[in-house]
Amino acid sequence: MFDFSQMGDMFKDIEKNAESFKEELANKKFTASSGAGMVNASINGNGELVDLNIDDSLLEDKASLEILLISAINEAQKLCEENKKSGLMSMMGGGIPGFGGK
Repeated sequence: MFDFSQMGDMFKDIEKNAESFKEELANKKFTASSGAGMVNASINGNGELVDLNIDDSLLEDKASLEILLISAINEAQKLCEENKKSGLMSMMGGGIPGFGGK
C-alpha cells in the first residue's frame, strides 16, 4: 500500500533530480553526420545548434548541401530527444512506487 505521508518528500526528490538532469543535459553535446561524414552537426541538450562542419567539396553543390544539412541536424536532434527520454525514465525509476511502478 502506498504511504501518502511520504508523497511530499518524494516530489521534492523528483524536483531536485529534474533540476540536476536539466543542468547535466544542457552541458551535453550530440553530434550526427551525413553524407559519409561530409556534414557534421552538433547540438546541445537544449536543442541549440552549437557546431557545424561542412566538407569543402559540398560548397559547389547547394542542393546536396541542403539535404545533408537537414539530415545531420535532424539526426542530432533525435539523439538529444532520445537521451532526454532515457534520462527522464531512469530518473523516475520507471514509475511511482505504489502506482504501478517499482
